[in-house]
Amino acid sequence: MKQIDIKSMETLEYPKIINQLSEFTVSSLARKKAREILPAKEYGEVSKELEKTDDTVKILRLRGGLPLGTYHDVRPQLKRMEIGAVSSGQEIVKIGQLLKGTREIYEFLADLKEEKIELNHLYSIGERIVVLPKLESRIYSTLSENGEVLDSASQKLRGIRTSIRQTESGIRDRLNSIIRGSQAKYLTDSLITMRNDRFVIPVKADNRNVFGGVVHGQSSTGQTLYVEPQKVLDLNNRLKELESEEKYEVERILLELSMDVVAYANGIIRNLEIMITLDLLQAKALYAREIKATRPSVREDNEIELFQARHPLIPEDEIVPNDIRLGNLFKTVVVTGPNTGGKTVILKTLGLLQLMGQAGLYLPVEEGSSIGVFNHILSDIGDEQSIEQSLSTFSSHLTTIVSIFEVMDENSLVILDELGAGTDPQEGAALAISMLDSIGAVGSFAMITSHYPELKLYGYNRADTMNASMEFDIKTLKPTYKFKMGIPGRSNAFEIAQRLGMNKEIIDNARELMTSESQNLDEMIRDLDDKQKEAEETSRDLRRQLLEAEKLHRELKNTHEDYQKEKEKLKKEAQAEANQIVDQTKEKADRIIEDLRAKQLASADRSAIKEHEFIDAQSQLSDLKQEEERLKKNKVLQKEKDKQSFKEGQSVIVHSLGQRGTLVAKEDGEWIVQMGMLKMKLAESDLSVSQEEEKETRGTSFYGASSSVRPELDLRGERVEAALSKLDQYLDQALLANYKKVTIIHGHGTGAVRKAVQEALKKNSRVKNYQAAPANQGGNGATIVDFK
Repeated sequence: MKQIDIKSMETLEYPKIINQLSEFTVSSLARKKAREILPAKEYGEVSKELEKTDDTVKILRLRGGLPLGTYHDVRPQLKRMEIGAVSSGQEIVKIGQLLKGTREIYEFLADLKEEKIELNHLYSIGERIVVLPKLESRIYSTLSENGEVLDSASQKLRGIRTSIRQTESGIRDRLNSIIRGSQAKYLTDSLITMRNDRFVIPVKADNRNVFGGVVHGQSSTGQTLYVEPQKVLDLNNRLKELESEEKYEVERILLELSMDVVAYANGIIRNLEIMITLDLLQAKALYAREIKATRPSVREDNEIELFQARHPLIPEDEIVPNDIRLGNLFKTVVVTGPNTGGKTVILKTLGLLQLMGQAGLYLPVEEGSSIGVFNHILSDIGDEQSIEQSLSTFSSHLTTIVSIFEVMDENSLVILDELGAGTDPQEGAALAISMLDSIGAVGSFAMITSHYPELKLYGYNRADTMNASMEFDIKTLKPTYKFKMGIPGRSNAFEIAQRLGMNKEIIDNARELMTSESQNLDEMIRDLDDKQKEAEETSRDLRRQLLEAEKLHRELKNTHEDYQKEKEKLKKEAQAEANQIVDQTKEKADRIIEDLRAKQLASADRSAIKEHEFIDAQSQLSDLKQEEERLKKNKVLQKEKDKQSFKEGQSVIVHSLGQRGTLVAKEDGEWIVQMGMLKMKLAESDLSVSQEEEKETRGTSFYGASSSVRPELDLRGERVEAALSKLDQYLDQALLANYKKVTIIHGHGTGAVRKAVQEALKKNSRVKNYQAAPANQGGNGATIVDFK
């Protein structure tokens, strides 16, 4: 990169932007890389970088961002490990943090991919992550979060540390017996302290020989000696031996762990580089949210359209957004008008946003904006007089422009402020026009500002050149900072003088002194200004409507796509659930049929099976029936149901009980059915009209030769839940069989079944009373039930 390119980026305040960007990174590594970002110069590279930013912006919007945790530069540790050095626990834990962080990123991206969230490049970046779960687990099973080697790292280390704790406890016990016993009078204080890594007690200097042992130090006054008593000398020596063994074992464990880590050094370094990349990409997304930026499109023809562009370094409530265009029909824009109107801000906004876009950053513009891709973005803005070289303002600017002209080409963007200023106006204007001709001859894109009226005519007469200006409010005598394309700037001197109260004769005389050409030009500018205001207002309304229509179209398209995806998902889930229900139902039905066949084969009279067995089987088969809501969509079944019409006195079949009954009356959409001495309210869906042939079939094939329900129910060996289910079913069958009294056999056991049975009987409205059976009929192991 040329020196003039670097100087131009500083002039346009690009370093301030990337410094702000760097503050949104997690790690100092990504922060450093952010400050080194330079604008790309290839169309494909710029588009790719913006697509990567687009990925992280989408993730930030949908998931709140990537799960980036703390990570550190582990390359120095890995380099030392490669030459055989042993890393500390703290250094190895940092590698564990990196492995954990990259694994979480990998799993996060895998989940997004499974949810079919479309991303441009992040999936391919995530697939390069080297996931090392065994090494990660080994690190965290050996080291704590602070890098300390855990007791569980080895059996030997656990034993050594247990011995250390026991030895320390023994030392403290012996020293406590001194400081709390009769010898405490020889001490200056009742405490245990450390000197030279050994346990000692503070002894009065006059009593140094009372305890024997070793003196490890004294107080500043010399009145207190820190003595290791003879009675703990051996324990202290043993403690030092254990601590030495612990140190050796810890070093051995860290050496083994270092060897395990270094085997994957290349993969770990790759993971670090990926984390830095993702950290920087997420910082771009966060910065875009901070400055309320959008993604611009990239034009290969270098046409720039920045709608409602804002300078990112100026507070939003202090900046006036403007539309800036360059390219297509005009490659040069000449901005004229008085000072303090905002011309320089427009120049800086154009150059800075173009640099940001080529660096892969979103821009503070409205959607639909576009940028080009330039080899050089060259600028000369403001008064940069060099005192060191004793150059004038004119010379300073000219020196910079000479450097610009040396490197500019047909793919350059040139931004010049106050071109030709600082010298004689006539010569300065001529020089400015000549420089614009030179820029046009090379084919560069350019935006310049000037005070010279000659440049207004240049902008009007030259091909590929457009006039522009900054609006000035005559009524308030203040600039509005609105950028107007196609209109050259006016001085407004006469209007300002008149509003400030200058004598009308003086103003009229001044007008007469102006040439007719100047007056005509001024009137033309005023007329153009009025017409453009009207055109801009219309254009702004149409563009707003277009953006709203495009936004609505995108929302409708996304909603339709989401609906189709959800529809397919629900359809597949429903199919899977239906298939599962069918399989489970068939399996249960097959088991019931097999059980009936087995009982029939085992029966002496194969032509008949006991009634309660058939009722049990019928109830089980009824339980396989799907809920009514699930069957409502079955048109065949619904049509068959519609054929049936019920009326009072009609004989019907109750499917859920496998019994016949008579319709008594209809209440609230349900029928009261009389079945023997029992009356029940049932839904029509549980009933069907009884035909004579159906009665005969049911009488021979379903009930067999004899129909009876036993007057007793045996629940021994059943769990409480199963027992209550069988009890409820049996009571219905007993009532249908017209029993007045039945016996429930539940056994003694823990009493849980008996208690549950009697509790259920107490709540049953059809039970008159119940009591324990007589002693000769089972006593508390059975309950006699009387029906109402």
